[in-house]
Amino acid sequence: MIFAAPTRPRGGHDRAIVPMINVVFLLLIFFLMTASLTPPPPLDITAPVAEAPLTDPLPGTLYIAADGTLAFEGATGDAALAALTGAAPEDPLPVVADAAYPAADLARLLPRLAEIGITDIRLVTVQP
Repeated sequence: MIFAAPTRPRGGHDRAIVPMINVVFLLLIFFLMTASLTPPPPLDITAPVAEAPLTDPLPGTLYIAADGTLAFEGATGDAALAALTGAAPEDPLPVVADAAYPAADLARLLPRLAEIGITDIRLVTVQP
């Protein structure tokens, strides 16, 4: 006498999972393609608030911390100015300065940037 339960063919269950895997991969690709992946800023900066269109900092952005530390393309301090020397852009240079950084100090930095060949900058702000 055989008491074992009759075995069912497993082909139907295996084929039902394939469409679900396809949908999961399509959703994954959709979210990866629509996500905005921007690297974090090299310095801890609180950008000033202004009524202006919101823009993301571009890769060639000069960062200025509240204590006056400069950062550009991985270089900090005077090395950032040296890195700017070889990368004088034709478009305005995006500058993200901390809200606590004094405007007078930024004005003193402009002649140093002009010596390098940068005559046009764009201050990056955030919306309130």
